[in-house]
Amino acid sequence: MRPGARVSDREQYGITDDQWCAARVIWDYQLMGHAPRPCSAAIGLGSHDLGVATRAAELYLAGLVPVLVFSGGNSPTTVARFPRGEAVHYRRHALGLGVPDDAILLEPNAGNTGQNITFSREVLAAAGITPRSVLLVSKPYMERRSYATARKLWPGVEIVCASEPLEFDDYLKSIGDEKLVLDMLVGDLQRVIEYPKLGFAIEQDVPEAVHAAYESLLAAGFDGRLIKP
Repeated sequence: MRPGARVSDREQYGITDDQWCAARVIWDYQLMGHAPRPCSAAIGLGSHDLGVATRAAELYLAGLVPVLVFSGGNSPTTVARFPRGEAVHYRRHALGLGVPDDAILLEPNAGNTGQNITFSREVLAAAGITPRSVLLVSKPYMERRSYATARKLWPGVEIVCASEPLEFDDYLKSIGDEKLVLDMLVGDLQRVIEYPKLGFAIEQDVPEAVHAAYESLLAAGFDGRLIKP
């Protein structure tokens, strides 16, 4: 680098311009573009990202849902950060943001998105709630996969996707681990492509440009969250 030149965010993160652009293509594709609206309940899908709980709390406090379900046990990417389980830590965070305890239901066992949906549905039923519509709150780049999964496993319910309204650059800075985020982007897109063949989700159209971005990031080594054989 020439003397006096500023180091770009991308250089600081160790991501090339081409990789950054490919990641943005996948990021934009994964966003469903749904406008939040009143629903029977919200489900916060467990992950390493506490922003999911933040967004779920915001939607509750805005009066869009009467009840929140936080769903999730642990995964390799969350066990160190949330040792008591994703749902438990999400609940504590939401309480700190002003959500009353009696508006939160816990589902502390799910280990994947299918279980998030199925187990949360059971928790709601046990509470006497049969929702007609659900606000599905996830990480931004998980919206499409969670939507496709919920539509497969819970076809009678209208699904509205929600996530923190962050641009890709801002999200990457908030997480602070560029390799993890790009690995997760690639892994989530692989699941969008492959899970319908396994009966786990409904089919989603994947444009050619998105496929190309996916292949380029795979070739660059962003493969830490691929489906295990």
